[in-house]
Amino acid sequence: MGMDPRYGNPAPAALLAFGITTILICIHLADFFEMSSLILAMGAFYAGAAQVLAGIMAFLRGDTFATTTFLSYGFFWWSFVALTIMPDMDIGVSKPPSAFVGWYHFHWGVLTAALTVGSLKYHKAKTVVLGSLTVLFFLLAIAHWAESDTLTKIAGWEGICCGASSMYYGVALFLNIEHGRFILPVGGSTWDPSNTGVDAVKPSTEPKNLPVGSEEC
Repeated sequence: MGMDPRYGNPAPAALLAFGITTILICIHLADFFEMSSLILAMGAFYAGAAQVLAGIMAFLRGDTFATTTFLSYGFFWWSFVALTIMPDMDIGVSKPPSAFVGWYHFHWGVLTAALTVGSLKYHKAKTVVLGSLTVLFFLLAIAHWAESDTLTKIAGWEGICCGASSMYYGVALFLNIEHGRFILPVGGSTWDPSNTGVDAVKPSTEPKNLPVGSEEC
C-alpha cells in the first residue's frame, strides 16, 4: 500500500529537530557547557514535540518505518527531559544510578541498531544518521557503566557528527522536494530499484517530477 499523497512529508522537520537538539546536548557532553534549561527546552518542545507530531503524520501517510522512528525518538526526548527534572521535583523519585542509565542507553542503542538495518532499503543518508546514532547510544552506555568522563566526551564529539548528519539529511530532503529535483545528494538505494518510493527515478529538471524520496520519510 502506497503512502497517502494528501499529507506532506514530515521527515525534514523531524530530522532538523533531532539534529539541532542532538548537537546542542552533545556540545554539553563534550564538556563545553553545563546542562541547562536550553537543552531541556529544546528536548521537550522541539526534538520531542516535532518528532511525535511527525510520527503521527507519518502514520496518516501509511509509513510504518517513519511512524516507528519518529514516535520512538520523540518520546525518547520527553523521557530524557523527565529523567533530568523529576529527581528535583520532590515527588519521591530519585536520580537513577549511572549503571542503570547505561542500560537505558544500551536498549536505545539496540532499538536504533534494528532501525539502522531497516533503513538499508532507503537513502544512504538515513542509514548514516541511524548508524551514527547507534554508535552514540552504545558509547554513552559504556561511558555510564565505566563512569568515564573521557568516553563521555568522545560520545559528545561523535554525537555532534550524528546531529550534523541529521541536519544535512533534513535540509537535503526539504530542498529536493521543494525544487522538484536533486539539489543535495542523499545516496542511492541498496534495495529493489523498482521500488518507486526509493531512488527508482533519475533526477529530473521538470518541477512536476518530484525527486525520488519526496514520498520517503
